[in-house]
Amino acid sequence: MSRTGGGTARLRALMLGPPGSGKGTQGSRLATRHGVPHLSTGELLRAHVRHGTALGRAAEAAMSRGDLIADELVIAMVLDEVLGPNAVGGFVLDGFPRTVPQAIAAYDMARRHDVTLDVVILLEIPEDQLITRLTSPLIDYYKGRDILVAIDATGTIDEVAASIDSAVDRTIRPPA
Repeated sequence: MSRTGGGTARLRALMLGPPGSGKGTQGSRLATRHGVPHLSTGELLRAHVRHGTALGRAAEAAMSRGDLIADELVIAMVLDEVLGPNAVGGFVLDGFPRTVPQAIAAYDMARRHDVTLDVVILLEIPEDQLITRLTSPLIDYYKGRDILVAIDATGTIDEVAASIDSAVDRTIRPPA
Protein backbone atom coordinates (compact mmCIF):
# COMPACT_ATOMS: atom_id res chain seq x y z
CA MET A 1 0.00 0.00 0.00
CA SER A 2 1.37 3.40 -0.91
CA ARG A 3 0.35 6.71 0.59
CA THR A 4 3.49 8.57 -0.43
CA GLY A 5 3.20 8.61 -4.21
CA GLY A 6 5.14 5.46 -5.05
CA GLY A 7 6.97 4.62 -1.83
CA THR A 8 5.86 2.42 0.98
CA ALA A 9 3.28 3.39 3.56
CA ARG A 10 4.79 5.46 6.37
CA LEU A 11 3.59 5.96 9.93
CA ARG A 12 1.71 9.18 10.65
CA ALA A 13 1.21 9.43 14.40
CA LEU A 14 0.37 12.00 17.06
CA MET A 15 1.68 11.77 20.63
CA LEU A 16 -0.61 13.10 23.39
CA GLY A 17 -0.04 13.30 27.12
CA PRO A 18 0.81 15.73 29.88
CA PRO A 19 4.26 17.30 30.22
CA GLY A 20 6.59 14.71 31.70
CA SER A 21 4.68 11.73 30.34
CA GLY A 22 7.45 10.91 27.87
CA LYS A 23 5.95 12.22 24.63
CA GLY A 24 9.26 13.55 23.37
CA THR A 25 11.27 10.49 24.34
CA GLN A 26 8.75 7.95 23.09
CA GLY A 27 7.89 9.99 20.00
CA SER A 28 11.55 10.16 19.04
CA ARG A 29 12.01 6.41 19.51
CA LEU A 30 8.85 5.62 17.53
CA ALA A 31 9.94 7.94 14.72
CA THR A 32 13.37 6.33 14.55
CA ARG A 33 11.86 2.84 14.52
CA HIS A 34 9.63 3.77 11.55
CA GLY A 35 12.15 5.91 9.68
CA VAL A 36 10.11 9.10 9.92
CA PRO A 37 10.85 12.47 11.50
CA HIS A 38 9.80 13.32 15.04
CA LEU A 39 8.13 16.71 14.70
CA SER A 40 8.06 18.56 17.99
CA THR A 41 6.13 21.75 17.31
CA GLY A 42 8.05 23.57 20.04
CA GLU A 43 11.38 22.64 18.43
CA LEU A 44 10.07 23.49 14.95
CA LEU A 45 8.88 26.88 16.18
CA ARG A 46 12.22 27.67 17.82
CA ALA A 47 14.05 26.64 14.62
CA HIS A 48 11.86 28.91 12.49
CA VAL A 49 12.47 31.83 14.85
CA ARG A 50 16.22 31.11 14.97
CA HIS A 51 16.45 30.98 11.16
CA GLY A 52 14.31 34.07 10.67
CA THR A 53 11.80 32.43 8.33
CA ALA A 54 8.53 34.18 7.52
CA LEU A 55 6.72 31.79 9.87
CA GLY A 56 9.36 32.39 12.53
CA ARG A 57 9.09 36.16 12.27
CA ALA A 58 5.29 36.01 12.52
CA ALA A 59 5.49 33.69 15.53
CA GLU A 60 8.16 35.82 17.21
CA ALA A 61 6.01 38.94 16.78
CA ALA A 62 3.07 37.18 18.46
CA MET A 63 5.27 35.92 21.31
CA SER A 64 6.78 39.37 21.91
CA ARG A 65 3.23 40.71 22.34
CA GLY A 66 2.51 37.88 24.78
CA ASP A 67 -0.02 36.34 22.38
CA LEU A 68 -0.50 32.68 21.62
CA ILE A 69 0.81 31.54 18.27
CA ALA A 70 -2.07 31.52 15.78
CA ASP A 71 -3.31 28.06 14.85
CA GLU A 72 -2.82 28.90 11.17
CA LEU A 73 0.89 29.57 11.75
CA VAL A 74 1.45 26.31 13.59
CA ILE A 75 -0.53 24.33 11.02
CA ALA A 76 1.45 25.97 8.20
CA MET A 77 4.71 25.16 9.99
CA VAL A 78 3.75 21.50 10.43
CA LEU A 79 2.44 21.19 6.88
CA ASP A 80 5.71 22.64 5.59
CA GLU A 81 7.51 19.75 7.31
CA VAL A 82 4.96 17.14 6.25
CA LEU A 83 4.55 18.25 2.62
CA GLY A 84 7.81 20.11 1.95
CA PRO A 85 10.71 18.97 -0.22
CA ASN A 86 12.26 16.91 2.61
CA ALA A 87 9.02 15.12 3.54
CA VAL A 88 9.25 11.33 3.69
CA GLY A 89 5.53 10.58 3.79
CA GLY A 90 5.30 9.97 7.51
CA PHE A 91 5.92 11.62 10.86
CA VAL A 92 5.43 11.46 14.58
CA LEU A 93 3.89 14.74 15.74
CA ASP A 94 4.33 16.04 19.28
CA GLY A 95 2.86 19.26 20.70
CA PHE A 96 0.06 20.05 18.28
CA PRO A 97 -2.88 20.06 18.17
CA ARG A 98 -3.63 21.08 21.75
CA THR A 99 -7.35 21.89 21.44
CA VAL A 100 -10.33 20.43 19.58
CA PRO A 101 -10.60 23.47 17.24
CA GLN A 102 -6.90 23.06 16.39
CA ALA A 103 -7.44 19.33 15.78
CA ILE A 104 -10.40 19.99 13.48
CA ALA A 105 -8.52 22.65 11.50
CA ALA A 106 -5.44 20.42 11.22
CA TYR A 107 -7.57 17.45 10.12
CA ASP A 108 -9.32 19.50 7.44
CA MET A 109 -5.98 20.67 6.07
CA ALA A 110 -4.38 17.21 6.33
CA ARG A 111 -7.33 15.59 4.57
CA ARG A 112 -6.97 18.00 1.62
CA HIS A 113 -3.33 16.89 1.29
CA ASP A 114 -3.90 13.18 2.08
CA VAL A 115 -1.67 13.22 5.16
CA THR A 116 -4.19 12.35 7.88
CA LEU A 117 -3.10 10.53 11.01
CA ASP A 118 -2.95 6.75 11.28
CA VAL A 119 -2.88 6.67 15.06
CA VAL A 120 -3.03 8.94 18.11
CA ILE A 121 -1.07 7.65 21.09
CA LEU A 122 -2.10 8.90 24.53
CA LEU A 123 0.55 8.41 27.20
CA GLU A 124 -1.24 8.16 30.51
CA ILE A 125 0.57 8.59 33.79
CA PRO A 126 -0.73 9.09 37.34
CA GLU A 127 -0.24 12.57 38.73
CA ASP A 128 2.02 11.33 41.54
CA GLN A 129 4.35 9.83 38.92
CA LEU A 130 4.44 13.13 37.02
CA ILE A 131 5.48 14.90 40.21
CA THR A 132 8.19 12.33 40.79
CA ARG A 133 9.47 12.71 37.22
CA LEU A 134 9.33 16.52 36.92
CA THR A 135 9.10 18.44 40.12
CA SER A 136 10.22 16.17 42.97
CA PRO A 137 13.98 16.91 42.64
CA LEU A 138 13.26 20.61 42.32
CA ILE A 139 10.84 20.50 45.23
CA ASP A 140 13.46 18.74 47.36
CA TYR A 141 16.03 21.37 46.41
CA TYR A 142 13.82 24.26 47.53
CA LYS A 143 12.70 22.39 50.65
CA GLY A 144 16.36 22.03 51.52
CA ARG A 145 16.76 25.78 51.17
CA ASP A 146 13.69 26.20 53.43
CA ILE A 147 11.90 28.48 50.99
CA LEU A 148 9.23 26.14 49.59
CA VAL A 149 5.59 26.94 50.35
CA ALA A 150 2.97 24.42 49.19
CA ILE A 151 -0.39 25.91 48.21
CA ASP A 152 -3.60 23.94 47.73
CA ALA A 153 -4.59 25.01 44.21
CA THR A 154 -7.97 23.25 44.13
CA GLY A 155 -10.05 26.17 45.43
CA THR A 156 -11.52 29.07 43.53
CA ILE A 157 -9.21 31.55 41.85
CA ASP A 158 -9.76 34.00 44.71
CA GLU A 159 -9.19 31.35 47.40
CA VAL A 160 -5.92 30.23 45.83
CA ALA A 161 -4.80 33.84 45.39
CA ALA A 162 -5.58 34.55 49.07
CA SER A 163 -3.55 31.50 50.14
CA ILE A 164 -0.62 32.63 48.01
CA ASP A 165 -0.84 36.20 49.33
CA SER A 166 -0.92 34.94 52.90
CA ALA A 167 2.09 32.67 52.38
CA VAL A 168 4.08 35.39 50.66
CA ASP A 169 3.22 37.90 53.39
CA ARG A 170 4.43 35.43 56.06
CA THR A 171 7.62 34.87 54.08
CA ILE A 172 8.59 38.47 53.45
CA ARG A 173 7.25 39.83 56.75
CA PRO A 174 7.77 37.15 59.39
CA PRO A 175 5.71 37.56 62.58
CA ALA A 176 7.38 39.71 65.23
